[in-house]
Amino acid sequence: MPEMPRRQPTLSSLARDLATGATTSRKIVEDCLARIEDPAGEGARTFIKVHADRARAAADAMDGLRRVGAAPSPYAGIPVAIKDLADIAGEVTAAGSRALADAPLATHDAPSVARLRRAGFIFIGRANMTEFAYSGLGINPHYGTPASPWARNERRVPGGSSSGSGVAVADGMAHGALGTDTGGSCRVPASFNGVTGWKPTARRVPIDGVVPLATSLDSIGPIARTVDCCAIMDAIFAAEAPAPLAKVPLEGLRLLVPETIVLDSLDAHVAAAFDAALRRISDAGAVVTRAPLPVLKRIAEMTDKGGISGAESYAWHRELIARRREQYDPRVLMRIMRGAEQDAAFYIGLLERRAAAIKAYNEATADFDAVIMPTTAIIAPRIDEVASEADYTRINLLILRNPMMFNILDCCGISIPMHRAGDAPTGLMVIGQGGTDRRTLAISAALEGILQPASAD
Repeated sequence: MPEMPRRQPTLSSLARDLATGATTSRKIVEDCLARIEDPAGEGARTFIKVHADRARAAADAMDGLRRVGAAPSPYAGIPVAIKDLADIAGEVTAAGSRALADAPLATHDAPSVARLRRAGFIFIGRANMTEFAYSGLGINPHYGTPASPWARNERRVPGGSSSGSGVAVADGMAHGALGTDTGGSCRVPASFNGVTGWKPTARRVPIDGVVPLATSLDSIGPIARTVDCCAIMDAIFAAEAPAPLAKVPLEGLRLLVPETIVLDSLDAHVAAAFDAALRRISDAGAVVTRAPLPVLKRIAEMTDKGGISGAESYAWHRELIARRREQYDPRVLMRIMRGAEQDAAFYIGLLERRAAAIKAYNEATADFDAVIMPTTAIIAPRIDEVASEADYTRINLLILRNPMMFNILDCCGISIPMHRAGDAPTGLMVIGQGGTDRRTLAISAALEGILQPASAD
């Protein structure tokens, strides 16, 4: 039976070990670097750039500050990965592309990066990603594609676009990662790699200093090991002090399982894991309601001509494409160019339809605490299964289908593991209305305790 990597520590457990002297930042960093540098591992494909010397120096500095009681936060000295989409001062932000390889050096950290730095997190390296974040598969022809840890000899896709972030956390090359999510780019890698990925309400974290995909939909979120880990990083991204999540009793919790679109075409692995998850959740006292959610059909109809992502990505890329077209991944280029098919009236119409759909969704789900469903309809396919253009397009659309709709609906959401140990990784997606981030995280932590009791810190 294929095996996932052994259980890794959480941010809270690492913080405790650092506080008590049970470990040091230098040791944690060296352990992560050893995993990155393992020739039998995925480090060379997981990271576009590794900050080995800088990370060691930062670790020594954080250990020194902790010895004199001056550590900037309990998490100071913990190594994290930064998706290659976010500015780090003094570096090129290539966004997983060759077209930006000679772009000017960033003059400032992106706000989300700066907030991690102020908390004392150590940047172990720049994580690989789908070029310009425009695919849910995680394939990158320029820097290689890291394989998901499950059945690694079969070389399965890592999920995208935050592919390197997901694999880095799963393999212990970092203990958290900055990701972005425009249509599932934190949640899909989390599902395929057996970890946890959080997409906040888009307006919660500033997207300045991050190469955009679609500014109306882009959000910055963490990929980490548990809901608590994600809540810690999310608070830091949002310039809040990390605080324990409220305890949410499962007894009487009202959960909606939509019967519209999101349960279509589930493979046997996902269907079995989801059914088992629902049984455990119901047995714990939650009230699970299955019902149609017709507004989701509106979202599925908003992808013509590339939808909002197509229009907004084309607006950003058109001048770069004119200069560097041949340096783009052809599959990414094709998706961006869909936006050229739209005129201003079509795009404005999309925004109006989106606003109406958000209102209808919020009204339809007002009586529920959260909406739940599988994160993706299928487990991670093999990389060779998406080699043809037709298969790439079909499978990419299928895995993005569920998470994408809730970006358009201005929601927050998370993917938490729902598979049994040793089985193919699958994710349960928990969705809250826009602005209910802390409540949705607290609900997710309660569900996590039922689905993965050993993961609770």
